[in-house]
Amino acid sequence: MSEMRELRFVSDGQSCRGDLYLPEGEGPFLTLVMAHGFGLTRECGLDPFRDAFLAAGYAVFLFDYRHFGESEGVPRQVLLPNREVADWQAALACVRKQPEVDNNKIVLWGTSFSGGLVTVVAGREKVAGVISQCPMMDGLASVLEVVRYAGIGQALKMSGLGLLDLASSALGMGAKTLPSAGHPGELAAMSSADAWDGYTALMPAHVPNEVAARIALVLPLFRPVAVAGKVTCPALILICETDSVAPASAAEKAAAAMANATVKRYPVGHFDVYQGEPREISLADQLAFLESLA
Repeated sequence: MSEMRELRFVSDGQSCRGDLYLPEGEGPFLTLVMAHGFGLTRECGLDPFRDAFLAAGYAVFLFDYRHFGESEGVPRQVLLPNREVADWQAALACVRKQPEVDNNKIVLWGTSFSGGLVTVVAGREKVAGVISQCPMMDGLASVLEVVRYAGIGQALKMSGLGLLDLASSALGMGAKTLPSAGHPGELAAMSSADAWDGYTALMPAHVPNEVAARIALVLPLFRPVAVAGKVTCPALILICETDSVAPASAAEKAAAAMANATVKRYPVGHFDVYQGEPREISLADQLAFLESLA
């Protein structure tokens, strides 16, 4: 049986919750540092990935960002990319202090929005490798994809709500939120044909389907593709070819800029890789990559 130990670490003065899972056997272990994507927590559909890594003999540290899950941060549901990059770096510093962790074999694991976050972090921190699944590598490209399937009006409405969110917060009235996922035609950060079913399938009932609307103002400026050339460690980039949330073309460009990237492509949509056969195929590729680093 694996062991789980709750850890707390501080990011910019706020306490964040993480869980360190240890496999059977004697350490120190190759360790994956994991966190979820857009507006989600460590409880949202990552267990099959964590369990596969543990079964293979690797340790896992899975954490929540500030403002989400069991981490501190008020108002809640505030997603700001630069803050989440800082949370990754604080989590990494925490993991490095654990005696069971092999500091020469730490791998960053990100999916969707966090697939872009780990790209930024790997360009700043010395790590053994990066796994980036269906990654959001270009916020501007993602916004343009929303314009393509929902129209320019959708983007303008989200930007207006973002301005209202900032004004409301400045006046002490609390954040104004935007649904993370919605059905086609609804106002939401993601409203492609597969967004609602795919996103909410990952969520326990108590996890809110919303983020502070200010994300609409900063998302176009978050472009991991622009710094991907700083990633020199081995990287596994897992691309969903029919991705309507995180355009595959941006992931391809990011991978091409990296010094040592392996690319795997799957003929599925953004959310398909979390379930069933696509997940198992992706996991097999991830385990093969980790074995090459062990």
